[in-house]
Amino acid sequence: MEAWEFGPTVRRWRDRVAPSAVGLQAGRRRRAGGLRREELAALAGISADYLTRLEQGRATAPSAQVVESLARALRLSDTERDLLYRLAGHAAPGPDVVPSRVTPSVQRLLDRLSNTPVVVYDAGWTLVLANEPYDALMGDTTTWRGLERNAVWRNVARLPSRVVHTPREQAEHEARLVADLRLTAARYPADRTLRRLIADLASGSPRFAGLWDAEALPAPTDTSRRKTVDHPAVGPITLDCDTLFVARDDLRITVYTAEPGTEDADRLALAVVLGTQSLQPYSAPDPGAQV
Repeated sequence: MEAWEFGPTVRRWRDRVAPSAVGLQAGRRRRAGGLRREELAALAGISADYLTRLEQGRATAPSAQVVESLARALRLSDTERDLLYRLAGHAAPGPDVVPSRVTPSVQRLLDRLSNTPVVVYDAGWTLVLANEPYDALMGDTTTWRGLERNAVWRNVARLPSRVVHTPREQAEHEARLVADLRLTAARYPADRTLRRLIADLASGSPRFAGLWDAEALPAPTDTSRRKTVDHPAVGPITLDCDTLFVARDDLRITVYTAEPGTEDADRLALAVVLGTQSLQPYSAPDPGAQV
């Protein structure tokens, strides 16, 4: 396969994806039924300009992370995903690599939770995707790059977070994350990206290095807990936070909910409305053709 086939292939697959299939409204001014370029870029977490250069063959070295994001956004089958990797010059991830694949069945589950804050991490606790309600609740994740996308790093580096923890709760949370990462490293000893992540964490955070070298770490068994989120517009919201493990794909799906009829439920609903409105600002109808 020639490298130039990557862009036209992405364009063909973009044209066949109905907006409704990915939770978008088609509108009445479309000339074609597929996704617009800026829509696919937003779904994949890349810039529209970069996607344009990829499709036109002016950018020819997409990272494996970009390829995976495009495959997920385009709802590709396993065979199509593997082809996209080959067209980009990458080997399709094998069983010895931490998977970041969101299968169609898992995606259907996420689609049913489209109005609920949901975030998905791989086994190395690197962000795979966050839906709009999650970003509305927790803050925008679309600009995160590199280590910023890793939950272990964000916690041990004490990056800003809307989740309210006491010092003891924060320390215990960090220890559980590092313990789970150690288990992941044992399952995927040949994954070079994972080894590089761990090396970067150890060199950049004395806190991580100390936890990693500890003789005993707590087992990450508690997958259901309550968390308080200090939202800048609606105030504190106490939510049930449940982490679901997808065994075959080794993903962690965290869902935030509130008991119906409570003040927390009302505040969560308001935070989602306010956040999704700000994430999708109004723009005048575009009479132009699909790009």
